[in-house]
Amino acid sequence: QLQLVESGGGLVQTGESLRLSCAASGYTLDYYAIGWFRQAPGKEREGVSCISSRGISTEYADSVKGRFTISRDNAKNTVYLQMNRLKPEDTAVYYCAGVGKMWGGLEDREYNFWGQGTQVTVSS
Repeated sequence: QLQLVESGGGLVQTGESLRLSCAASGYTLDYYAIGWFRQAPGKEREGVSCISSRGISTEYADSVKGRFTISRDNAKNTVYLQMNRLKPEDTAVYYCAGVGKMWGGLEDREYNFWGQGTQVTVSS
């Protein structure tokens, strides 16, 4: 079974950057579309970004467009989320998720493999 582990979260100030990593094991990522999702306290989980299995296509939520970049290195079985110009409203637990398709989109119901999440906190 595919296993996903997020890392790279932490506490930063407004305007700073973080890079999250999603490391996979069990299977090659070549066959999996990957999405990043986040959930803030008291709010529903929302799709942040996603990338196709070969890294050809990407999609971003309007709230992060222009600031976040998703990428993948299938040889390392890792997907990244580069987060620049962070804002307090980006504070959330960030999850990576996979699905054995070329494309998953930003709907969490499309994904069946999930990591445990990593906390991102952005202070003023």
